[in-house]
Amino acid sequence: MSEILDVQGMTCGHCEKAVTRAILQLDLQAQVRITREANRVEVANTPLAREALAAAIREAGYTVPA
Repeated sequence: MSEILDVQGMTCGHCEKAVTRAILQLDLQAQVRITREANRVEVANTPLAREALAAAIREAGYTVPA
C-alpha cells in the first residue's frame, strides 16, 4: 500500500529527516520518499492509514492539509 501526502513546512534536509523519522517510528518497514520542492511525501510498503501517517507528521511539527 502507498500513500502520498502534501506536507507544508519542509524547508531543508533536517526537515526531511524529521518527517522520515516520524514515519519510521510508526513502521520501520515503510519506504519514505520526499520531494521537498513539491511538498510531497510518498510512503510505500506500509499498512498504516493516511490519517495515522498525517498525525505523526503533524506531531513532528509540520502541516498536513486534510
